[in-house]
Amino acid sequence: MNIKALVKILGFVLCFEAIFMLPSTAISYVKGQYDFLSFLLIPALMLAIGIPCSLLKVKKAKLYIKDGFTAVAFSWIVLCIAGALPFYISGAIPSFIDSVFETVSGFTTTGASILTDIEALPMGILFWRSMTHWIGGMGVLVLALAVIPLIGGSGINLMKAESPGPSTTKLVPSLRKTAMILYAIYTALTLLEVLCLRIAGMSLYDAFIHAMSTAGTGGFSDKNLSVGYYDSVAIEIIITAFMYLFGLNFTIYFVALTKNILQALKSEELRIYTAIIIISIILISINISHLYNGNILTSVRYASFQTVSIMTTSGFSSTDFNLWPSFSRSMLMLLMVIGSCASSTGGGIKVIRLIILFKSIRIAFKKITHPNIVKTVSIDGHAVDNNTIFNVLLFILLYIVVIIIATLLLSIENFDFTTIFSTVLTMIGNTGPGFEMVGPLSNYSFYSDFSKIIMSLCMLIGRLEILPILFLFIPRKRSSIK
Repeated sequence: MNIKALVKILGFVLCFEAIFMLPSTAISYVKGQYDFLSFLLIPALMLAIGIPCSLLKVKKAKLYIKDGFTAVAFSWIVLCIAGALPFYISGAIPSFIDSVFETVSGFTTTGASILTDIEALPMGILFWRSMTHWIGGMGVLVLALAVIPLIGGSGINLMKAESPGPSTTKLVPSLRKTAMILYAIYTALTLLEVLCLRIAGMSLYDAFIHAMSTAGTGGFSDKNLSVGYYDSVAIEIIITAFMYLFGLNFTIYFVALTKNILQALKSEELRIYTAIIIISIILISINISHLYNGNILTSVRYASFQTVSIMTTSGFSSTDFNLWPSFSRSMLMLLMVIGSCASSTGGGIKVIRLIILFKSIRIAFKKITHPNIVKTVSIDGHAVDNNTIFNVLLFILLYIVVIIIATLLLSIENFDFTTIFSTVLTMIGNTGPGFEMVGPLSNYSFYSDFSKIIMSLCMLIGRLEILPILFLFIPRKRSSIK
């Protein structure tokens, strides 16, 4: 492991995190609330540690694949622990375990909370809480990729470990420019949503809170009733549209901007992703219509918002879907597992992996009846290599294994199965709300510290897509493959 390069990367991460805390510092100062001192001291401490580390001289800057996975895992752990300090030091969340849980939930864009009265927290804390979604959505390490070349090394293996999806490629030859393009698109969409929410009647503060949470597909709100507080069709339509947009593969935006929109729309992943959402909205709307006196428009309103929210793993709620019929709740649970597109800010298994899985199964069945047939899995006219297919199958297998283990560990709490199982699904899928005791109007405060640690680990495993965390427990040998 390249220790000096790792320390340098961690230094950059701490510096970035300290800079992102400054808006919360300003808000807490202007409002004169009790969280100001913590937002003043903690960024200063992070810069005091981060700047010397980022200035460390690194002779051998190359990062191998395992180095990239290890750097990503350690960076996220440091990011979450440091990010939890304002909650804990200010006293907004007295328990350190709870503070870490809330912060991990923020950075992993899960949106699960232990808070029972969100509106009681100071504005600086609530702004930082949503800011963790925005940072975690694109990944602070994507931003760090812009400075990796400055240490004289390549960050492609860091990018592979950080970015979700079965494959990661540079949009342009320069890795630094790729990172800048991604953040430019990400920032532009966020600011556009802020503008739309302001026009719809939200205050500027609330608009930023919800736009940052939408961008990260996280779901934190500064209201106890989430988006349902506003009871506004316009606001729900805007947030629904942007949740859908942030759930798309960001490569599609790049293709649309640099080549042409028609080519971008040919994406198979985009078509399947959209089709799943539309079909789910139709089925759920029909199933819940009796709850709204047969009013199909009202049914479509709530079905659309919750379907897109769950599929993109945003976790916002406009109604208590915990009261919906079993079919609709089962549909939402399935969407929770599927998740959004690769290289988006959403979680879950990802649509592209399921496309590859089902195409592989179809070809396998064909080969049973026609052993000599030569067929390959292809996406958008490009053949998918066997290594990618193997990685997809491995990921799905590990995903299932983690779900089984985590379910067994949480079952020690002796809560009902739906609560436990939906908790695990929502944690590893980075969705937020679950069902029964962890529904959209509930929280996770009733779980023990042990369970909160397990859930925090599940959130990290889900956000980093298993391997970076797994690599931390694999002994490094001299003879290992780089």
